[in-house]
This record gives sequence, C-alpha cells and structure tokens, in this order.
Amino acid sequence: MTETVEQKVPIILWPFYAIWRLLTFVLKLVGRLLSAVLGLSLMAAGIAIALSVVGAPVGIPLAVFGLLLLIRSLF
Repeated sequence: MTETVEQKVPIILWPFYAIWRLLTFVLKLVGRLLSAVLGLSLMAAGIAIALSVVGAPVGIPLAVFGLLLLIRSLF
C-alpha cells in the first residue's frame, strides 16, 4: 500500500539530490540517538522518583514514557 515510486533524477540535479539524501540520513541518525539518550535519562529519572512513595504517581508514568521513547528509537 505504501509503495514509493522513485523518479529519475536529472544528471544536472544529482549533486543536490545526493546532498539532500545525506542530510536526511544524518538528521534521522541524530534524531534516533537523541531519542535513545532522552529515553534512558527519563527512565532513570522516573525510577529515581518512583523510589519515594510520594513521587510514585509521577515517577512510574515518567519511566514508562522513557521506555516507550527508547523502544521508538530502536525501531
């Protein structure tokens, strides 16, 4: 259903196309790494907050959100 049809790029525009593809690859990679680091830090903060009984209602959802963010960065 989500088939992408790649169109032919004219030779004169190919350098711009290659730079654009490289830029999108780098931004995707940086976004995934940033998401993984943010997910790990939110999990750690959520677990640390959840260790106190008073902060458990805030810490548990924060840790779950960090876990979901980490899983999203992997797939």
